[in-house]
Amino acid sequence: MPETITGTGTGTGTDGNVPAEAVAPLIRGIAVLRELTEANGTLSLSGLERATGLARSTVDRITATLARMGYVRFDGRDVHLSPRLMELGNAYLSALRLPALLSPHADALADELDESVSLAVADQDGIRFIHQATRRRAMSLSFRIGDLLPAERTAPGPLFATEWTAADWQRWRDRRAADPRDLSFTAVPPRTHRPDARDDDAFVRRTEEASANGWSLDDQLIEPGLVAISVPIRTPEGDGRIASVASVVSHTSRHTAHDLRTTLLPRLRSTVEVMERELRDTPPPEPGPPPADLALWTGASKQQLGREFIESLARGLTVLTAFGEGREELTLTEVARATGLARATARRALITYEHLGLVAPAGRTFTPTPRVLSLGFPPLSRTTLSEIAQPHLADLTSRIHESTSLAVLSDSGEEIQFTARVTTARVMSVHITVGTRLPAYATALGRVLLADTRDDGALASVRSQGYALVDEELEEGLRSIAVPIRDRSGRVVAALNTALHASRRTPRECVTDLLPELTATATRIQTDFHTAARFTHVPPS
Repeated sequence: MPETITGTGTGTGTDGNVPAEAVAPLIRGIAVLRELTEANGTLSLSGLERATGLARSTVDRITATLARMGYVRFDGRDVHLSPRLMELGNAYLSALRLPALLSPHADALADELDESVSLAVADQDGIRFIHQATRRRAMSLSFRIGDLLPAERTAPGPLFATEWTAADWQRWRDRRAADPRDLSFTAVPPRTHRPDARDDDAFVRRTEEASANGWSLDDQLIEPGLVAISVPIRTPEGDGRIASVASVVSHTSRHTAHDLRTTLLPRLRSTVEVMERELRDTPPPEPGPPPADLALWTGASKQQLGREFIESLARGLTVLTAFGEGREELTLTEVARATGLARATARRALITYEHLGLVAPAGRTFTPTPRVLSLGFPPLSRTTLSEIAQPHLADLTSRIHESTSLAVLSDSGEEIQFTARVTTARVMSVHITVGTRLPAYATALGRVLLADTRDDGALASVRSQGYALVDEELEEGLRSIAVPIRDRSGRVVAALNTALHASRRTPRECVTDLLPELTATATRIQTDFHTAARFTHVPPS
């Protein structure tokens, strides 16, 4: 049977011309995720109902399904995006390969220049960021990975436009007419005036200049004070098309547009040469296995998942996670095999995604597009470890009825600092606030953290057993047990604990009753942490 999919509509992602074989629950689920993304990751159930125009019962079932998948969580009547949703964007970024190969060079350039450096790809008539190396300043860049910007208001835009077809230019003009103030681009301030023919002509001229110069400049087009200069990164293939664009971004208080051209452009160009050499010399990766739990929703019964669970939505979202490193292009058969889905189910999901602009067909294969990053990645890309841990701490506290905390080592390595905490309602409880510092060696949290960095005989047992128990050493009557939180490399970056009065549990009961709960929670935190940190920097707080 041929691998092609026909009758898939316009691919515009609009509600018009929906293919007959498209999966309606998947379209509605994507709409919910996009509205949550546009709302910076949080909306009430009633707010989602208004934003999507869906019936409340439909919103309830969609969010219940997404929550069961770990993609959202509930806090009362509010719905929050969860870090696990980033696995969809991670699948696209892994398949793209560019962040893994080019990000270290962008980071090094940002350190050298002490300016923000970004990598962007084209998304129709916009640009979408795939990496940000941002300087921490009082006035710093606020763009996030996955943010979409209009091409004409950026430095990368004219470079990408040098490769536009007549149809691409017409789509740009149609979008400008339909959204003259750029209200659909929530990452940039709206225009203060409607663009006219002079604005259109200015972008055409900038595109012509970019083609002639090999670089492009943004002189305060997004907002006053913001300037950027961009250079294209071309593919090593014979056609030399633009794979990505690297930009240095600054503020007029540090660099004028002229400074960017004369001072920073040479260093940017030399870095791009290194990036292009990296693309040319690095062999393509061997296809790795897809995530092990892709078939979870296929094998589960309706009784297991519940009556409110929308199987077609879960299975459709699973299709996106079939892509990844070494799996940038997949045939229909390969998607079905990777996900454990029936071929017909995978086919309908791909039809839906092509209509929504989330995958692009190329002969017999399909490739995820940058638009996959619109599914929650921008707000989640700025998450912190303490934010990731907080709902897990709340869940743990509700189960064990004891206060729980997350802590990291201070810069000196001699103290711990609490970065997240959930307390339980008791007459007698441990009163510690976020930000509190305590001597590391005298606490269970500190010993777990120190055991990973110091070759100390007294810490050897903590390292081997995977937990620390401190019994009335910091304070009389206070008993605490802690476990580590590890990053993707296995390094301990934080510790999770519960502290209680010694009268409530013996040391043995802390190990038999509380340790399994702490370990299970640490595993859940680590899973979310590792997903979020795949292509983004996740600070402790």
